[in-house]
Amino acid sequence: MTKARAFHRATGRLTGLIALGLTLAAAAPAREVRWTPAWGASQMRLDGPNAEKVAKAGPATIRQIVHLTADGKTIRLRLSNITGQSPLKIGAATIGMAQPGQSNVTAPQSILFDGARDVIVPPGAEIYSDPIPLPVTRGRDVAVSLYFPEAVTTPTGHSGARSTTFLISGDATAQTALPDAQKIGGWWSLSDIEVRDAAQTGTIVTIGDSITDGYGIVDDSNTRWPDELAKRLAASPATRGFSVVNAGIGGNRVLLDGLGPSLMARFDRDVIARPGVTHALLLEGVNDLGMLTREHPVDTATHQAIVRQITFAYRQLAERAHAHGIRLIVGTITPFQGNDYYHPGPETEADRQAINRFIRTSGLFDGVVDFDKALADPAQPARLLPAYDCGDHLHPSAAGYRVMAQAVPLALFGKAPPRR
Repeated sequence: MTKARAFHRATGRLTGLIALGLTLAAAAPAREVRWTPAWGASQMRLDGPNAEKVAKAGPATIRQIVHLTADGKTIRLRLSNITGQSPLKIGAATIGMAQPGQSNVTAPQSILFDGARDVIVPPGAEIYSDPIPLPVTRGRDVAVSLYFPEAVTTPTGHSGARSTTFLISGDATAQTALPDAQKIGGWWSLSDIEVRDAAQTGTIVTIGDSITDGYGIVDDSNTRWPDELAKRLAASPATRGFSVVNAGIGGNRVLLDGLGPSLMARFDRDVIARPGVTHALLLEGVNDLGMLTREHPVDTATHQAIVRQITFAYRQLAERAHAHGIRLIVGTITPFQGNDYYHPGPETEADRQAINRFIRTSGLFDGVVDFDKALADPAQPARLLPAYDCGDHLHPSAAGYRVMAQAVPLALFGKAPPRR
């Protein structure tokens, strides 16, 4: 046999083996494990009286209640030490079904990490738990109990929980009730709860400031506008497969850090990095405009500059969302004339109108929700309608939050983009 014939025979055999391998691979597709966030919160550094209580408690258990927006038979948790400066030690963790505002837990189940009860979260990092076989239903609450064997002095979490959280000394993760616990606010080291369920269509992340975070609602009532939107989605067969994650932070701004990182700084982590996200619904900018003139007036050029900066930021966010197959829906900035904290004047109102005009007409976004029109007083469009005003002329009332949810066209979610 010549060298040429031997070469062709060998390469032909190799080609056949490759074709056979490709055929087998096509016949047996890889199994896809799909996780969908059923709840989530934006992470930030926690300070103030509650953080001081946690630090003074030493080794302690924190039990926190969260409200789910997706169904599933298997769940997992994501724990966070994003703002921590040292490793975060968790000695034990449990989860069980619960009721809003109550420390009682039905059959608390151990949460494991690579098969172990304890885990260390590196500074600046987040980790997933092992999958947990726990059937959950949208509209129900679960209690997550975390035992910290060492005092937590630089806690990560979310301050605006508007949900009762319980703090007690020692490891109480296995206890079904905590009658002697202190009541505190906030969510602590808990970033997400995800479900594994192929029936879920996708996740909508509502991202914004204190209006999205639910300022003014009754604690444990779950009546923020994203909560009300989740109820609407669940009630319609066409949209029941969508879950909602609230990524609001009180005082948040588009351009600069406030109580938490700016929208531009956190968009990738809070929206793009979450699995299964198909849509982001953005409402932000009122704090940028309010802070601009809170201490003193500014000149015309400065007003014009902040409008350009915010609209440019919106363009950037649209580019980033679309690059990851996520549809970006933007809400118009709501009225806040008469607010004593910001005391906006005619120039600030002109800035708001300019940004809202850009949102409505630019054509950059996959949808627009006109929150401004929904909440404004027709007789005084720069102000909230009194029935929708909580009293500070900035944040909506409970009725206002319901109207905001009703203003979101569900048709925006009728067709989800391809999963990443």
